Amino acid sequence: MRWQNLLFLVFLMWVMERVCAEVLYANGFYEILPWWYLVVLIGASVGVAAGGYIINDYFDIKIDRINRADRLIVTQTISKDEAMWAYRIATGIGIVLGLVASWIIRSWSMAVIFVFVPGLLWFYSSAYKRQFLLGNLIIALSAALPPILLAIANVGWMDRHFAVIMPYLTWSKDLFYWMSGFALFAFLLTWIREIVKDLQDQAGDRELECHTLPIVLGETWTKIILTVLIIGTGCLIGYLAFMLRAKVAYPLLIPCCLAVLLVVEIGMLWAARIPTDYRRAQLLVKLTMFVGILYAFFLQF
Repeated sequence: MRWQNLLFLVFLMWVMERVCAEVLYANGFYEILPWWYLVVLIGASVGVAAGGYIINDYFDIKIDRINRADRLIVTQTISKDEAMWAYRIATGIGIVLGLVASWIIRSWSMAVIFVFVPGLLWFYSSAYKRQFLLGNLIIALSAALPPILLAIANVGWMDRHFAVIMPYLTWSKDLFYWMSGFALFAFLLTWIREIVKDLQDQAGDRELECHTLPIVLGETWTKIILTVLIIGTGCLIGYLAFMLRAKVAYPLLIPCCLAVLLVVEIGMLWAARIPTDYRRAQLLVKLTMFVGILYAFFLQF
């Protein structure tokens, strides 16, 4: 279930909720999302994500025997039947909790997300991940959803308590502005990490005739595309820091740290030759995501 990734997801959603609370406080509201609702929403997200990891391992047995035989779980630690039952339980819990969270705030958009995403992750694991770029984009979009979910949840909760005056308020635009910024950051860095992961897993992907970016275009062109994506991400972060320089304390601290990490990432990519090198580059992208999330802690100032 990739417990480290699930723990990171819990941390991410908790931090994003703090951002939502700061936006509400700045607009004079103190009726924030209650802790029990946040627990339900996080539980739903963790359940769906855990199910996605399980079904990915279920369909990737042949690939994992080549790419990471030392970490193969399905067929070695547990049987395929047990893995399928674990997937059904985790995903079922995630969908039920997600629908409960949607019903509480009367949000059809949230309900659609919690029904649609598990199906998308199933088809990703069974087929889409082997197609050119499509699999990478699906995972990147999934990574961008937690901030958007929290924006929907906060707007829905406030609408329940301040329905009369909600049409006259503009704070929701601020909320979606911030959440969309973090979502875009998560989307771009996850997309980069997924392509780096494809570079790492070329051996098994070639064996099963996958059409990932490195296999279709080759390593050199894949590294060029990654470099463009990383530079583009850095430019967007720089633009955001410039726009917020008068509104957020220490506006350049986190962006400067991110710039250094992104430059190092480019260097590591072009120096990489073997799967271990790409694995280190992939871990650096995860570190960059973590540092980017820390930007949220400066908003209260």
